[in-house]
Amino acid sequence: MKIHHPFRTAFVATLGVGLGLVLIGSIQTLSTILLYIGTALFLSLGLDPLVAWLERRKLPRWAAVLITIFAVLAVFAGIVLMVVPIIVNQIAQLVGEIQEFVGSRTLPQFFDDVSAWIAGIFPGLSPEFLDDALANLQDWFVDNWGSITGGVINVGFAVVSGLAGAFIVLILTIYFTASTPSLKRAVYQLVPASKRERFIDLSEQITDSVGYYVIGQLTMGVINGVLSAIFLTIIQAPFPAVLAVIAFFFSLIPLVGTLTGSAIIVLILLLVPGGLGIPTTAIIAAIYYLIYMQIEAYLISPRVMNRAVSVPGAVVVIAALAGGALLGLLGALIAIPVAASILIIYRQVVIPRQNER
Repeated sequence: MKIHHPFRTAFVATLGVGLGLVLIGSIQTLSTILLYIGTALFLSLGLDPLVAWLERRKLPRWAAVLITIFAVLAVFAGIVLMVVPIIVNQIAQLVGEIQEFVGSRTLPQFFDDVSAWIAGIFPGLSPEFLDDALANLQDWFVDNWGSITGGVINVGFAVVSGLAGAFIVLILTIYFTASTPSLKRAVYQLVPASKRERFIDLSEQITDSVGYYVIGQLTMGVINGVLSAIFLTIIQAPFPAVLAVIAFFFSLIPLVGTLTGSAIIVLILLLVPGGLGIPTTAIIAAIYYLIYMQIEAYLISPRVMNRAVSVPGAVVVIAALAGGALLGLLGALIAIPVAASILIIYRQVVIPRQNER
């Protein structure tokens, strides 16, 4: 019988725990870089179906990748060149209207005007309750003004950091898109030859599903953004370009994105025109988005997502909540394709093995 020395056993165990702590600390330190890599892989899988489509048109891989990358960059550059000047102009108008509304009012005068506006809309509210609530809100603003200013500065730094991160993700996306086949082959070589064919089949299904999902979400975002721009222009809503961009970006968020973006747009329409009035355009926009969300859920989404793996509604909710809690907005975006991948493995690997027992 072999006897282990207690000191040696404790030393090896301590080294193992220490190595685990170092590994966890390294992952936390590299979390931002890992997030960039994960985002780039996710986007490259979304571009891969376009590259494959071009390859089926007898184009070499390098030419298909170049055309896809240049097409995506050209589209985004065109959108930026067309939309950004309009957005900047309309944001300037929005700030001007806010400054005009605030004018030379002091903070107490501003809250008095807000109190009068609320009392006009809800005449049943007790004046004492309303005055106390606004007084507490005013005290909170005065006490936390330094924190608010610091938060605005931090937001500015976050925007700069986000732009730098977006550039890094763009470079990584180009690299991953160009080298997707070689990366896949390298991963496939790690699987035993007896199981490699099955592993390749499942992997291709998963990557195709993720790719079609990314393309589908972008397509629905473009549809919502374009229709919003047209509709908001027709009803003469203020700042239609800004609101259309809000609709586009929020549509990229699965499950609750369209609803959240629509609510923000209606809220802006309620607050901006006429100095805290309740414009007819906001009511019309609310009705339009209620109708659009039904059309998107029952007509647009099923047709756009028909090539991606269908995920039950309950799984979508759980996956989006879990992904958002773990990785924020990116987690919410990639949670559904990850859930779809797990469902593929469950349906094609786990269930067949259980049925064979």
